[in-house]
Amino acid sequence: MNPLSPPVGVSAKPSKALHAGLWVVQALLGLTFVGSGIWKAFTPLPELAAMIPWAGQVPPAFLYAIAVIDLAGGLGVVLPSLTRILPGLTVLAALGCALLQVSAIVFHFSRGEAANTPFNFFLVALSLFVFWGRRSRAPIPPRG
Repeated sequence: MNPLSPPVGVSAKPSKALHAGLWVVQALLGLTFVGSGIWKAFTPLPELAAMIPWAGQVPPAFLYAIAVIDLAGGLGVVLPSLTRILPGLTVLAALGCALLQVSAIVFHFSRGEAANTPFNFFLVALSLFVFWGRRSRAPIPPRG
């Protein structure tokens, strides 16, 4: 089954509240991930490591790769739907954001930092909501 197209048999028109809720969550995820990516990419490493110790304990290339992934995920959950150019990419970006956060949870648990994960769990839930909503219940049609 193509993850970019809605499942067969989905015919009920989504409520306006669901559609609006998805847009709000997409915007919040976009701001969160883009902001995080910019913050990680442009904050001097010693300053960043003082705020989040793991940033000083991983190779800089790893940190900057995560920054790029954050940025791509944040743009991906919003721009394809907003422009209606390949809006199915929003579905994949939301899934990617959820997987990134699951990876962050595993990373933090492996370092004994379980107390740092509640926000990651919250982002997983929001990302999966967008994945479900834009794939199954309120997909954005591409430009005609």
